[in-house]
Amino acid sequence: MEHIRTPKVENVRMIVTPRKSTVGTLYLSSTHTIFVENSEALKETWVLHSLVYNVERLPANSSGSPLIIRCKNFHVYRLLILQEKDCLDVLACLTRLSRPERYGELFCFSFNPNLDKELREKAWGFIDLKAEFSRMGIPRNLWHVTAANHEYRLCDTYPSELFVPKSASPAVIVGSAKFRSRGRLPVLSYFHRDTGVSASICRSSQPLSGFSARSSDDEQMLQAIMKSNPVSEFMYVVDTRPKLNAMANRAAGKGYENEDHYTNIKLQFIGIENIHVMRNSQQKLIDVGELAAPSMSDFLWGLENSGWLKHIKAVLDAGVFIAKAVAEEGVSVLVHCSDGWDRTAQACSVASVLLDPYYRTIKGLMVLIEKDWVSFGHKFSHRYAHLDGDPKEVSPVMDQFLECVWQLMQQFPCAFEFNERFLIQLHTHIYSCQYGNFICNCQKERRDLRLKERTHSLWPHLWENRAEYTNPLYRTGHSQTRGVLKPLTTAYCFNLAPKGSQCHRLSMLKCPTLQQKKRLQPGTKSGFGLYS
Repeated sequence: MEHIRTPKVENVRMIVTPRKSTVGTLYLSSTHTIFVENSEALKETWVLHSLVYNVERLPANSSGSPLIIRCKNFHVYRLLILQEKDCLDVLACLTRLSRPERYGELFCFSFNPNLDKELREKAWGFIDLKAEFSRMGIPRNLWHVTAANHEYRLCDTYPSELFVPKSASPAVIVGSAKFRSRGRLPVLSYFHRDTGVSASICRSSQPLSGFSARSSDDEQMLQAIMKSNPVSEFMYVVDTRPKLNAMANRAAGKGYENEDHYTNIKLQFIGIENIHVMRNSQQKLIDVGELAAPSMSDFLWGLENSGWLKHIKAVLDAGVFIAKAVAEEGVSVLVHCSDGWDRTAQACSVASVLLDPYYRTIKGLMVLIEKDWVSFGHKFSHRYAHLDGDPKEVSPVMDQFLECVWQLMQQFPCAFEFNERFLIQLHTHIYSCQYGNFICNCQKERRDLRLKERTHSLWPHLWENRAEYTNPLYRTGHSQTRGVLKPLTTAYCFNLAPKGSQCHRLSMLKCPTLQQKKRLQPGTKSGFGLYS
């Protein structure tokens, strides 16, 4: 509260469209900015400070001082404040409160949904990753949980329990970790068990190979992964980076696997760009959406120049390649990028959605995010600017995964139990910091911060409201529901929402209370995308 100079500003005008506005009172609290209309209905608009991306003050005019609040979930609020001093106070307040400097300032630590200690602990147990690996049907004679990462002593960004080939000795496990960037050795992410197929998807970071270095332990680890699939004589190593980027990393002592050293592997480069390219791409896409009245050529040029759909295609192509290798060829795959927490998570997750119908259910997608993103050390706090830090660490990695799922939903409308409202809720809460699930950058940090004792879990909340997120076209007996999805990734197969909704920034979210009451009828499409 010490950062709030002016807690209340009257006669503020909220501009909805160039021809529509409403006057009300602006209230500033430690967690929200609240606009209350001066009408009989007293309609309220709440803006969570942790969702604010930036605040821009435009030059004052005869009507007052304009202020634009842009949010991470693509909402844009345009205010007109009469007094310049009040505008400056609101600007200073929002700038500070939207950029917390330490974890204790985040909303999740003050959010209190009136759950007692027992219910809160039960809520955190809603997702059970041990049960998930058991569900996969992992053969215990080939794979087991290693104690090597107990207390995170092997890799502090991995979970404490890791599935590795049973034939890999403790010395091989430790040696492989030493030869991988940040100690992120190859471990099991997903096991695909089907008729005659028992292939795995493993994940890691890049090897510290440089131009000539090698590790017999790391080579043995990959050999053990390959041999854990009895029906295959080789395995794929999928490097999700462009090959030139991977080659450049060799000069820094890193790089990629040398096929002369690793017997029985086939190296495949995919070409997903780095976080900096993706950040710029999303910003260009947002800029297209903010064009007031663009010509068709300007809009199409802006869309093409952003490269957004090209990058979505690259992520989907990675997932398709991995899924095809596992399901059709019966070959195990090791996936990595540089450090194994961005592009690796994208590729493994998309492949899992294609392979396993369970991940196309409401709870299944929660489990997948908890497993491949939360537990395996995706840098949520850095990528989504939860704290005031290096802007070069920010990148829409999870946004792209959710966009990929949405694109798949357009091709397979009956295959997913959830609708796009569910994806939008996930996207919002990744940025909102209202719940503790996506705080910090790894499991160890969450444990040290005692998040399960001090914050609440998002998953039970979404599950209790699952009726709002259910796809009416979903049928458990449908052919799309049961099998492996085989999407097309040629250019004409990608969807982009109409420009009209693009201008309104996720029109579905402009009035969530009303929109959530609506239901799609079977055979209809909403026409909204994540970047509508």
